This record gives sequence, structure tokens and C-alpha cells, in this order.
Amino acid sequence: MALQIWETLKEAITAYTGLSPATFFTVLALLWAVYYVATGLFGSSDDHHHQRSRAFEEEQMEPLPPPVQLGEITEEELKQYDGSDSKKPLLMAIKGQIYDVSQSRMFYGPGGPYALFAGKDASRALAKMSFEEKDLTGDISGLGPFELDALQDWEYKFMSKYVKVGTIKQTVPVTEGGANGEASGAAGSDAKPAEDGPVAETEEKSSTADAKDE
Repeated sequence: MALQIWETLKEAITAYTGLSPATFFTVLALLWAVYYVATGLFGSSDDHHHQRSRAFEEEQMEPLPPPVQLGEITEEELKQYDGSDSKKPLLMAIKGQIYDVSQSRMFYGPGGPYALFAGKDASRALAKMSFEEKDLTGDISGLGPFELDALQDWEYKFMSKYVKVGTIKQTVPVTEGGANGEASGAAGSDAKPAEDGPVAETEEKSSTADAKDE
């Protein structure tokens, strides 16, 4: 049975390739050897390349330092943590609460899609999903219910993902009305003796005239 299969195979090789069985198997063996050598060369090269790339990435990726609590800082001080200085943490604030977003530097760091939010209280911009400079503020007055809900979602996300490291110091502005009121009060107190002066002088003259008539 095996002999019949072999004879049939030899006839098929000769009929379809025009080569003798010995020549056919020799060519087949050479092709396999070339394939094996080529695969070994390129495969090892790729593996070596991947190993070098992985080693390079491990060297570049240094472990992040633990978040540092800053306490209460001003908005001007917060601007120092916008990612421009790689030695400082990357910070961002929502509704006056400051979070360390250093672990998401690819998003909030220089060149990231949300880089303009870093170092600022971007509450209004996040609520409106705006990238305009005028919306990069913590002022959320005048926002609609949908925008406030969106801001609340962002706040929950930050609270669950990032560490809170401080708050923004709130400054109380001096209103113009209060300043004018104080000035008016001071002017009124200064003017009162001046009003009493002529009255007192008139009464004094009247009493002098009465004394002369007597």
C-alpha cells in the first residue's frame, strides 16, 4: 500500500512540476532552510528591538512622588503648577479644591488635550466644556442646571481619582459702595462742627445784643 502511494506521488511530482522526485525534494529542502534562517534573523531582531524599547520606557518612566499637601494658596501661586516645570506636581482646581493630576500628565500636561486647564481653577470651562480663555475661571455664577450637573460629574471624577492637596484662598473684594459710604461718613462727621459754628456764633451775638438793651 505504501509503495503504491509512493509511486503515485512520484508520478504526480513529475507530471505537475516537470522535476524528478529527488530534485523536487532537494528544492523543497532548500526553500525550507532559507525560510528558517530568514525567520530567525528577523524574528530575533524584532525581539531585540522590543526589549530595547521596553527597557528605554522603563528608564524614562520614573515613579511619581507622593502628593504634597499645599494647604491654602492663591490662584497666582497655583499657576506655578501648570506642568511647565517637570520637577513640580501638576495641579488643577475645581470649585476651589486643588487636586494633584500628575498621574494624568498625558492629558493635563504640556501638549495634552486639556493642558490649558492645568494650574487653574477651570470650573466654568469644565461645566461648559469650553476651551476659551475667558472661561478658565472658578466663577460659576450664571450657569444653567445642565452645566452645573456636568461640573458636579467632573468634581466626583476628580474626588475619586485624584488626591486633594489644597484649596484656593478666597479674597474678599472691596466694593465701591462700601468705600463711598465710608468716605461719606467721614465727610459728614467732619462737616458737622462746621454746621454748628454759625449757629453758635448767632446765638452768641443775640445774647450780647440783649445784654446791651438791658
